[in-house]
Amino acid sequence: MIPGKYYKMKIKRMTPQGAYLNIDGGNPSDDVLLPKKQVPEKAVPGDEIDVFVYRDSKDRMISTTNKPNIALGEFGVLEVADTTKIGAFLDWGLEKDLFLPFDEQNRNIHKGDKLLVGIKLDKQNRLCATMKIYDMLDVNHPYELNARVKATVLRINDRMGAFVAVENKYHGLIPLKELTEDLKVGDTVNARVNQIRRDGKLVLSIRKKAYGQMDTDSEKIIEELRKNNGFLPFNDSTEPRVIKGRFGFSKAAFKRALGRLLKKKAVKFENDGIVLVEKRK
Repeated sequence: MIPGKYYKMKIKRMTPQGAYLNIDGGNPSDDVLLPKKQVPEKAVPGDEIDVFVYRDSKDRMISTTNKPNIALGEFGVLEVADTTKIGAFLDWGLEKDLFLPFDEQNRNIHKGDKLLVGIKLDKQNRLCATMKIYDMLDVNHPYELNARVKATVLRINDRMGAFVAVENKYHGLIPLKELTEDLKVGDTVNARVNQIRRDGKLVLSIRKKAYGQMDTDSEKIIEELRKNNGFLPFNDSTEPRVIKGRFGFSKAAFKRALGRLLKKKAVKFENDGIVLVEKRK
């Protein structure tokens, strides 16, 4: 019997502490207690009950009719109930909080934080949470191109972008060129499936499609011009990293948005820069 999983079990015997359960034909040494307060009324030996099996505070196998927020091999967002010198404890919906060891953490955490974690078994066959879930994610997703999804940031790579968990289950990456926001580990963003790799991993964008994004990018250019008294020293020779640093999007996106503004005669080129065609303050 593996802790962290659901089982359909039969009541083998009743005691003052509760009912002892086991799977049909199971070894008597594997009997697990269902505490008295959770035993259904009028239950008798031979009745079947659906339970979740885990270990209690004394490391004994025990069962419950309550359902935790996540089970073994699953992922979910749990709140930090407490932090200690040996790790953190997470509220997962059961009486005994779920342990998150220090070596399964990937950043500093505090009481009240909400973390995306997975559940696994440690070397002693005990349940524990882990924040290092990227390699546990699945590639067998149901999504098609342009599907809208939610993505939680797991890790940020300065050369590649943000590695994310899509809907808390699947592998995803938001490439560096698509990072129009300052994201940090733990952030959740709305995204669009931009590419499906051969290995099934998803490449995401948090930008709109080009024709829709141009309006947003154009507004950003106008906003920055107004902040700078109607002039910005940006032109075709401006380096992509400078544009990215100022506006948060690529040079290609900048040129598309600028072209739209020039066509609308909202801006013009002057003195090797962009001038806002409206009265300066």
